[in-house]
Amino acid sequence: MNQETYDKTQFNMIKEKLMTYAISYYGKEQIKRLQPSSRLDVVKKRLQETAEAKALLLANLHVPFMGLNNIEHLTNQVEKGFILEPNELVGYADFLRSSRLIQSFMQKNQFIAPLLARYSESLLLFSDIEDEIYQVIRNNQVENDASRELRKIRRAIQECEKEIELKLHSFLRNVQNKPKIQESIVVKKNDRYTIPIKATYKNQISGTVIDASSKGTTVFVEPTTVAKLNDKLYQLKMEEATEVYQILSSLTGLIAEQMISIQSNLEVVAQYDMIFAKAKYSREINGIEPAINQEGIIEFVNVKHTLLADKAVPLNLSLGKEYRGLTITGPNAGGKTVVLKTVGLICLQTMIGVQIMADAGTNIAIFDQIFVDIGDQQSIENALSTFSGHMHNISEILAKTKQNSLILLDEIGSGTEPNEGAALAIAIMEAFYKKGSILITTTHYGEIKRFSEQHEDFLTAAMAFDSENLMPKYQLVLGKTGESNAFWIANKMNLDEQVVKLAQNYLHDRNYSTKKEGSFQKVKKQKEQTIFPAYEKGDRVFWTEKKKIALIYELIEMTDDVVIYFENEKITVHKRQLKLERRAKDLYPKNYDLDSLFDNYHERKRQRDLERGSKKAHKNLRKEMQKRQEKEMIEDNN
Repeated sequence: MNQETYDKTQFNMIKEKLMTYAISYYGKEQIKRLQPSSRLDVVKKRLQETAEAKALLLANLHVPFMGLNNIEHLTNQVEKGFILEPNELVGYADFLRSSRLIQSFMQKNQFIAPLLARYSESLLLFSDIEDEIYQVIRNNQVENDASRELRKIRRAIQECEKEIELKLHSFLRNVQNKPKIQESIVVKKNDRYTIPIKATYKNQISGTVIDASSKGTTVFVEPTTVAKLNDKLYQLKMEEATEVYQILSSLTGLIAEQMISIQSNLEVVAQYDMIFAKAKYSREINGIEPAINQEGIIEFVNVKHTLLADKAVPLNLSLGKEYRGLTITGPNAGGKTVVLKTVGLICLQTMIGVQIMADAGTNIAIFDQIFVDIGDQQSIENALSTFSGHMHNISEILAKTKQNSLILLDEIGSGTEPNEGAALAIAIMEAFYKKGSILITTTHYGEIKRFSEQHEDFLTAAMAFDSENLMPKYQLVLGKTGESNAFWIANKMNLDEQVVKLAQNYLHDRNYSTKKEGSFQKVKKQKEQTIFPAYEKGDRVFWTEKKKIALIYELIEMTDDVVIYFENEKITVHKRQLKLERRAKDLYPKNYDLDSLFDNYHERKRQRDLERGSKKAHKNLRKEMQKRQEKEMIEDNN
């Protein structure tokens, strides 16, 4: 397998879908690293894991995954030597508890999921760490009883705060202080208890100004009577923080000491996360577990492309028993490429243990290698470059191919002269066949069709086509050959009907028209006169030279030039540089003053003031004239 195979079959999209069902970072990473296995025993185990997990889900039994969302970050913090916060420690305890609960859950339901239950036996229990964290931390806070020292400090803090409160309330009740107090409340500022005092009285209060209001009308004063108590409280708070840090450090240390063992649990839980992601997706698509083999046998019974789901036409085919090669023919838009992608994707999906959309009786071969050469996009490049690209890819595949490989080749031999392309394609097919590969190809070439019909170990198939309605059915019919339906495609692309009819005649009667027609006189074209839009003031236009929007300011009569308003400037340009965006009448209300678009508000106001005879406006105008005259005189003197 290679990246080309994963991309062309859309296998990576299946993995991306699986990752959305995983809960943890570790589970997503497991899926990202997951590779199809070519070992039958490994694939059997993967399918059994998915089936058991799906059975638990269908029984409405849910694995007690806890603390997984942030566990990767927390583990990194511990490994780097950081001390976890109370809420982070609780999160880690939840994960440790989850390991214990998962083990209990799996043992309880081992009759449904015996293989998954065995995995839980490797989970280690950390009940001591778990219990210690839950006892010391409640509601994301370190409990008072976490240590004797902490209990003592917090009791001292309570007594100190009570004493401060009594003294401050006494201050508030004092008759002499009441006129100076802005509001009868106690306010905590910079960890100091203060009283809001009117700013005009700040020098009449015995105490220290700690802060002031934004307007400066209020100052927050720490009365002298509580200054020492505030100092004492601050010291106690520092002692409390130190003791809490010691407790958190001790709890984090318990986790760090067991990190190697915890990592082992992380791997098991991540494995469970990945398995249940596969089960959730298999449940969503209503998948089944197919039979599997390592004899190259592919038996599809109403198999659907997983990503197309209900839009997919069920695929039925049998390969690997009577025949080892399959050549599919039919129209371009008939679904040949989808067949190749479906076969490749279903095999890869099975090899990672994800169930498939199919009916009972489906049997999937577990291949050592799967290679594809699928050109998804039609190219109008020259034939040599297209053909050489295919040959480069096929050359690499052929060099790597061993026995028990699945080879999927789309439009083999295309992109070059048909006779040479068909001959080379047949030789390539024989080379892959002799290496023991299962080979599925698509083609339009009749010579390749004939080779497949004559080869004892090759089968032909066609994409069904409704000839009456000229529509593809997207169904694979084994044992038949199909036409390319070029005429249907030409009709669909609206090619002239007479041309299509003539082509149909040529298909059966090779009597081509080869006579020379009469001389064709060249008609001298008259130079076309360019007609420009009739622009009006205020029209919005696109100025191609600047690639920006401008406005029409005025037309210049008898010319193809106009004046546009662009970035507060009036610029004369030729009409061919402009493209009409919107008419002014569509942009502005009826009777709208278009001049307002080109002059700023202050200029228009001054003009109106001058027109109505405003003395102030005329006075300002005279001042401006006087200033200009003075400036001119200075410049003349210099």
